Amino acid sequence: MVKFSLLLIMGILVGLGASFSGLGGGFLVVPGLLLSGYSAQKAVGTSFMAILVISISALFAHGRLDNVDFKTGFIIGLGGIIGAQIGARLLEQISTGQFKRVFAVILLGLSGYLLFKG
Repeated sequence: MVKFSLLLIMGILVGLGASFSGLGGGFLVVPGLLLSGYSAQKAVGTSFMAILVISISALFAHGRLDNVDFKTGFIIGLGGIIGAQIGARLLEQISTGQFKRVFAVILLGLSGYLLFKG
């Protein structure tokens, strides 16, 4: 029951962060799952399941507020389908340790960009 409660709280926080920032939530879910002992591959896959549910809810909320360009989102999504298939196969080729380092560099780069360009 404690694990369920912690995961539910994480979901609430991720939903809030994802809907507010548009970053999808994976940047929050994946580190949380890694800290919980998940392998990189299982953390990323599980994160996508959570993000699917969260994204659908956020899409409805933003759609009601007329904050969605459906055509542009759909076109980007088509490209994302291809990228997601390639990315999943690439992830299988690296260890969890290597993934943590790459993920950390991406997060640091993104945060530096936002800090200095914002």
